[in-house]
Amino acid sequence: MPAQVKNGVLTYEGNNCLRYRLLLSTLSGKPVRITDIRTKDNDPGLREYEISFIRLLDKVTNGTRIELNESGTSLYYSPGLLYGGELDHDCSLQRSIGYYLEGIMILAPFCKIPIDLKLRGITNNSADPSVDRILTAGIPILKKFLAGDNEVVLNIRKRGAAPLGGGEIHFKCPISRNLKTIQLEDSGMVKRVRGTACSIRVSPAIANRIVESAKGVLLNFLPDIYIHTDHCKGSASGKSPGFGVTLTAETTKEVFFSGQAFSPLMTTGSLPCVPEDIGKEAAMKLLDEIYRNGCVDSPFQSMTAAFMALGKKDISKVTVGPLTPITIQFLRDLRDFFGIVFKIEPVKEEDEVLPQVRLTCLGIGYTNISKRTL
Repeated sequence: MPAQVKNGVLTYEGNNCLRYRLLLSTLSGKPVRITDIRTKDNDPGLREYEISFIRLLDKVTNGTRIELNESGTSLYYSPGLLYGGELDHDCSLQRSIGYYLEGIMILAPFCKIPIDLKLRGITNNSADPSVDRILTAGIPILKKFLAGDNEVVLNIRKRGAAPLGGGEIHFKCPISRNLKTIQLEDSGMVKRVRGTACSIRVSPAIANRIVESAKGVLLNFLPDIYIHTDHCKGSASGKSPGFGVTLTAETTKEVFFSGQAFSPLMTTGSLPCVPEDIGKEAAMKLLDEIYRNGCVDSPFQSMTAAFMALGKKDISKVTVGPLTPITIQFLRDLRDFFGIVFKIEPVKEEDEVLPQVRLTCLGIGYTNISKRTL
């Protein structure tokens, strides 16, 4: 549903894109009301993982006002100032740490104090970008927009699988007064593939089987493949067994594509896969991402669009693969909160229309007013 403005408050219906709408509200300073959240479900209202994300936003900001009705089907969110600082958060075990970290990466450059965040929960699952994928394909995009040579740090201290989690990561990001405008139109040619196969509380031989299976697919396309095995045991292995792999292809233009697959061993309702299937699935997903051939890995299209919109008053151009449904809605929400409209055009090559699209926008010149000037 499109946004309606009632008494100066943007109002949406339903739970779609709830996380991104709260992020845009926080960045724009505009309050938002979200109604009819899963009203037709047997279990109506916000889920535990959404409440956990709202609590994390409350920790990152100062002076945020949150009102929730008794059934959890209506949320009013009035954002405070982005503060940042040293924070700890236990994520809901319904989603992985990647769900929370994606949102924090969009806010981090605009905090008053550089963010130093510890997140605990599930590090790898099949629904959200794994922390390995964020490290290899998401962080490079964030760095492209940050001014200066400040380092973004993401350390995986413990791995955790569903249903009990037990993983932990440490994320640090510098603050930036303004974001850079970027031109990313050529993804280049894939030159190598790197990956991490993790085995959590299972035999280390499983990670080796995943590696052999993934390489069996990818060696048909290029020779430079190295997949590291990360066998987690003892205190570094979380509380539940599982195994999986994240693969990342690097191009000649320093563009990164990723594919991932993971199988928990204790969740109800889903059958565990054999390691060979996991390796093959991740390899096929990586090849699909390469075929989409944007300059941005698919899960990070929305973050890229946000940084383009918030950049200096200059033109940013980025070629991406086919837009995901979440990105399409995110671009509409950006228009609601910031009044910014993207030019979206297909990429053509010698009269042939390619699967990519080119996003172009004029940044609004968003400034981190909290950052002290020297």
